[in-house]
Amino acid sequence: MKKLINAAESVLSESLAGFCAAHSDIVRMGEQAPFVLRRNLIPGKVALISGGGSGHEPLHSGFVGYGMLDAACPGQVFTSPTPDLILAAAEAADTGGGVLFIVKNYEGDVMNFDMAREMCGKPAEAVITDDDVAVETSTFSTGRRGVAGTLIVEKILGAAAEEGRDLAALKALGDRVNAATRSIGIALTSCTVPAAGKPTFDIAEDEMEVGVGIHGEPGRRRVKLRPAAEIAAEMVHAITADLGERARGEAMLVINGFGATPLSELYLMYEAVRRLLEPAGSIIVRSLVGNFVTSLDMAGCSATVSMLDEEMKRLWDAPVHTAALRWGM
Repeated sequence: MKKLINAAESVLSESLAGFCAAHSDIVRMGEQAPFVLRRNLIPGKVALISGGGSGHEPLHSGFVGYGMLDAACPGQVFTSPTPDLILAAAEAADTGGGVLFIVKNYEGDVMNFDMAREMCGKPAEAVITDDDVAVETSTFSTGRRGVAGTLIVEKILGAAAEEGRDLAALKALGDRVNAATRSIGIALTSCTVPAAGKPTFDIAEDEMEVGVGIHGEPGRRRVKLRPAAEIAAEMVHAITADLGERARGEAMLVINGFGATPLSELYLMYEAVRRLLEPAGSIIVRSLVGNFVTSLDMAGCSATVSMLDEEMKRLWDAPVHTAALRWGM
């Protein structure tokens, strides 16, 4: 294992310190616990809080700031944050409008965020993201996993919260965006968790994992490596088959890298997926390409399609200023 670290047990704390120092105009470290807090909180605004295991950067810390999250709770690599960490973030981020947790559908995350919600003693709701169409149940989850579609939910809800919408309205909007969003990923290599010191799974040079999870969990099946056009065709079929008639209309396409795939390949995959989606009735009107929901050093990518209405488009286009997403400011 070759990694730029000092020791496996200090990776998270040292990385968080560097992140908060590098983006000190946007975020600061929590005083009572190691979470990432928006520097300029808005009195009376609903606080949006997300989190999960580290290793998926820039998710979630990179999305803290104007127009997105108010706080992010990072657990150890691929490990849910503890309820006390989540509770500390909720206490720090709440300015009187209540708290909305945005939680990826993994058993540990759902359980710990739910415990924190019950303990926080203030108005609180949760939006559970479950956009992965690859498998219904996986190593980490009961039901579909929450993957790259989470960032779409966070961006749209972030813009709506800046407008002053209340907790119930944001919860309803988040559920609606999640229901309109589907994703599937493929892996060419495994990832290597620092504490483990070796790849999470073995995969041959001429193989790929179809439907892989962002923790390296197995997907639908292991197959021989195929040309990009054939990979795109399988991804598009999985997404559009799951959406059914809902796949017809205006949509956002996100091609998300897992950490070790060059942008040139991600844009190649964007073009391959887009060419297949449009004949199927999905009109791509918004796009995002890059590494946003990663899996450490895994090679591969995911495709996410989110069906949009006029409100969603407007909120997506609204200004945002975070470490990982910035426009309109």
